[in-house]
Amino acid sequence: MTCQPIITLTTDFGSSSPYVATMKGVILSIIPDVRLVDITHSILPQQVLEGAQVLADVTPLFPTNALHVAVVDPGVGSDREIVYVEFSWGRYLCPDNGLLSRLAEQAEPIMMVTVTAKQFFRERVAPTFHGRDVMAPVAAHLSMGLDPRELGPLHRELKQVNWPGAVKVANRITGEIVAVDSFGNLVTNITREMLADVPTDEKVSIRCDDHETCNIFTTYADQPPMTLVAVIGSNDQLELAIVNDNAKIMLGVGVGTPVEVVW
Repeated sequence: MTCQPIITLTTDFGSSSPYVATMKGVILSIIPDVRLVDITHSILPQQVLEGAQVLADVTPLFPTNALHVAVVDPGVGSDREIVYVEFSWGRYLCPDNGLLSRLAEQAEPIMMVTVTAKQFFRERVAPTFHGRDVMAPVAAHLSMGLDPRELGPLHRELKQVNWPGAVKVANRITGEIVAVDSFGNLVTNITREMLADVPTDEKVSIRCDDHETCNIFTTYADQPPMTLVAVIGSNDQLELAIVNDNAKIMLGVGVGTPVEVVW
């Protein structure tokens, strides 16, 4: 039995944007029986690092035949390139602007192609909407069985970006917020591994901007509502949350805000 093709979509368009439906319309007009999956359309505008982290966290869980289309594209219309990239766990179509840099840390790509074959684009390509006019139709043709080598020449090297890294010295870890989830929880770049020998009781203090909390809890429910808590999230990174509320709004912080763990 042939598996139904899967295309996932990850963008910074916003949850109420008609641009997402526009891309879906282009895809479905070419391949009506495709399965479309929305990973998220709430990446903060132009935040390539956040998009790269989401792709690394989510897409390896999909079947290997899935094609992951990502449009976080602050350089749209410039000389930045669009690439098709295969890893052992899945296929990707996106701007070459660092969106695949987190995934490329895990393994070498099997294939990389620069997308230049205009016969697979929409007839009229707007310089400001390559998601609709280039990536959507190309994704549809790939899902119909197009050999990716027909899309253009082999791509030499993926663009890398500087990932903020947490630093651990003596009794202190210094990191920062790298993502904000849909609940307003603040995801840091401080990992479970870095916290392995750190106390989880009142001996440890977690500071973010002018805010501070003690203890690292197992779940959000370990503290009463409206309490600032630190937990290790499902992606094995330290998170700060306001129980039953939005930490981003309540604390007035966001991506890039320093976070410090001291014990």
